[in-house]
This record gives sequence, C-alpha cells and structure tokens, in this order.
Amino acid sequence: MARRDWRSLDESDVRVRPGKGSRPRTKRRPAHADAVPAMVVAVDRGRWRCAIEDDPDRIVTAMRARELGRTPIVVGDRVRLVGDVSGKPDTLARIVRVADRDSVLRRTADDTDPYERVVVANAEQLLIVTSLADPPPRTGFIDRCLVACYTGGLEPVLCLTKADLAAPDELLASYADLKVPFVVTRRDRDVSELVELLHNRVSALVGHSGVGKSTLVNRVVPEARLATGEVSAIGKGRHTSVSAVALPLPGGGWVIDTPGVRSFGLAHVTPDEVVEAFPEFAEAAEECPPNCGHLGAPEDPGCVLDDVVASGNARASRLSSLRRLLASRTGVEL
Repeated sequence: MARRDWRSLDESDVRVRPGKGSRPRTKRRPAHADAVPAMVVAVDRGRWRCAIEDDPDRIVTAMRARELGRTPIVVGDRVRLVGDVSGKPDTLARIVRVADRDSVLRRTADDTDPYERVVVANAEQLLIVTSLADPPPRTGFIDRCLVACYTGGLEPVLCLTKADLAAPDELLASYADLKVPFVVTRRDRDVSELVELLHNRVSALVGHSGVGKSTLVNRVVPEARLATGEVSAIGKGRHTSVSAVALPLPGGGWVIDTPGVRSFGLAHVTPDEVVEAFPEFAEAAEECPPNCGHLGAPEDPGCVLDDVVASGNARASRLSSLRRLLASRTGVEL
C-alpha cells in the first residue's frame, strides 16, 4: 500500500484510540477533609509512628501516601492521617499532609558535607545537654548547637549534668553575655527544675554520647525506660539512643531524645544567618565587603563590626561571643 503524501493530510486523518482521552492528567489532590491531625513521634524503616492530636496515648503506625512523593517526614512533624487510625496491632494509616514547620533542627555530618539532615521539627526549645565531667564539657559543640538554634528558630537552653562531679560556674560564665537560659542537674538531687522547664512544651535534647541525655529522659518520663550506657575508658560515651523518639511528659508536653552525636556540622549555615541572632550587629554587617565572614582581622580585615563596638552601640564581649560562634562553623581558632 503506497504511503500518502503528508501534504494531503488534515486533522480528519489523525487517528484517536477509542477510550483514550486527550485531556491531561489532573494534578488536583484529594481534599482529605476527614484526615486526623497527629504528630510524628518515631520513624523506623519507612514507617512513621504518630500520636493522635486529641488522644496522645493512641499511637498509629502510618506510611507516606504516594502523592507526597519523597517529602521528608521527621519526628516532631505535624501530619494528617487517613485510613485506619485506631492504633490497633497490624493496622496501617496513610500520611496525606505535612504541615509547615515552625522550627527545625538541622545538622550536617561535618563542615564539608553538602547534605543537611533534619533531626527534629517543630521543637520549641533545644536542651544542649553537656556533662561537667566524665566526659568533660566541649564548648565548641555547645557553640555549634547555639548556631543551629539561632538559625533554626529554636530557643536554646544549657542543660549541665553531673554537677556532683564538677562545678558549673566557669562554664556558665563563658556564656553569660549570650544570656542563654540554663538548668543544672545532679545525680543525687531531684529534677524538679528541669520538669518545670519542660512542662507543656515540645523540647528536644541534643548532646554527645555519655553526657546523660537518656538518663535525664528516664527521670522525667519514668515509663520511657530508655537504654543507658557507661562512658568508655577513653572518655567518650557509648551510643544508647539510635534514633530520635518523642515521649509524652506526665504533666503535659513532649520531650524528644536524639541519638548522641560525635560531631555537629554546620555546612548549611551562612555567617549572615548567625549575625541575625545579634540585632546590634545585623544592620552594620550589611556594609561589610562581599563574602565577609565577620571574623575580623586577619581573616576578614574589612569587617565593620568592630566599628559598632567602637561607637558604643554594642559591648565588646557580645562581639567576641558572636565571633566565637562564627568561628565554630569554620574550625578557625579565635
């Protein structure tokens, strides 16, 4: 059969397969008006454990709905569920919505890692748990956590443990100008001050292994029964928490225990984001040369933040604190 000359074809010659419309597939998502609000309390191998908002004791296992694609969902995320939300064994619901986050705790594996990891979402405050001895405190780690708080929208709180082994005065003095709230605990005293601090709030705990995070959680949530471990012979803690988990507090609120970390990378944080946490320097920083790290001479000889102190509009100790935080994200010793 001879082929027809294409110049003689018109729209009537176009073949349309029966039953196949030409209208493009709609991107309209179901409304899910009956979806139940919940909070993610644990993540395990592609399944999310969610506490129902109106009934926190009811824990539902859920999967991510196909329409969400690869949307990241972490502990603390506020979600909406459809399907079987009874929480009974061998039931499975679907996460169909993830609400915008009010705050986020991010870190990278190190300062050269381009991939940031969201550790916790929607926490109101971050307790930076540091032991005063066994293992000794590491101010560089504290500084990095402060940067993560200031850039992620969380309120930082210094939680100093093992005060029965060493006094907290010197460490607290080094953060006095930042006016960071703090709580000090001892193994031979009750934790009523800590309980009051956590009451009716969503709080995350972060710290090196061995500083006593899980021990603290066990004291404020006795039924948690989290595993705890001894500090190794070389002064480093052993990991006992392997993934973040949110636990309800008896008097109201949530506490989120996170795995102990060896390092807290800040590759995703820019100097300007840190400066924004210091309003007395934020406006002046805009006059600095491009790509200024705000560390001052000799690293950044054109930095104008020193002029703010010289003019009497800020204290020198505040600038020192700011530059120490900035240095912590780059590894520069100040």
